[in-house]
Amino acid sequence: MNPSHFRRRTLLTLLGGSMFVPGTWAQAPFDHGFTAWNTLLKKHVRWLPDGTSSQVDYRGFAADRGALKTVLDGMSAVPRASFDAWTPAQQMAFLINAYNAFTVELILTKYPDLKSIKELGSLLRSPWKQQFFSLLGEPRHLDWIEHEQLRPRYPEPRIHAAVNCASIGCPALRDEAFTAAKLEPQLEDGMRRFMSDRSRNRVANGRVEASAIFKWFREDFEKGHLGLNRLEDLFARYATQLSDKPEEQAKLRERALPITHLDYDWALNALSN
Repeated sequence: MNPSHFRRRTLLTLLGGSMFVPGTWAQAPFDHGFTAWNTLLKKHVRWLPDGTSSQVDYRGFAADRGALKTVLDGMSAVPRASFDAWTPAQQMAFLINAYNAFTVELILTKYPDLKSIKELGSLLRSPWKQQFFSLLGEPRHLDWIEHEQLRPRYPEPRIHAAVNCASIGCPALRDEAFTAAKLEPQLEDGMRRFMSDRSRNRVANGRVEASAIFKWFREDFEKGHLGLNRLEDLFARYATQLSDKPEEQAKLRERALPITHLDYDWALNALSN
């Protein structure tokens, strides 16, 4: 190897992947494949047999806390100017992954001594309002990602089946990172899995019994995206996931069933040992 090439490669390694340009420093390109986060998810997330929900091995994540910190530090290092130059799909994938990764980190601050993420809050401040990380150059909390970025900036209601609140009632944490290249099929797959989970969404007693998510965020599912102008349109779209009975599917497509909402299960989505 040319000695000058060796010196440049050594310097690049020591600087954590930054590239030296005479007179300035240029940050190495951000990994939009989220390779390191994807590796952790593959290692520590398990789909349940029916494939509609997952469990998280928080003990495993705790053992890999150093690797998780590297992932989080990489996300925190992204400048606002770089983020603003990305495509909407790249921005969405980044924000969803950041929400999910920082949620895991929040759980690890007390795990295994907690049964629900809600135990990490207080009477004055919910766990989603805690500013415990930085993103795009400012101190942030999880609600900032979901309610100040994802929901208002992108007319995509299926994000509610992508961000994971570390709870059994929440749509599953995927065992892979979200990427811009696969964002559409990942969002759709997540929504189909969630709507197929009869413990959280179903037709029963002549009505739709749906997750409380569709009560809390009803407006997001009625803004016209994907042709959804009413919540009934959503259940018509996923009629075959909500019921195996042709007559019930027909009523869903006719928007003929009343809607009620189920209680939300805030128990931790931890892997059963």
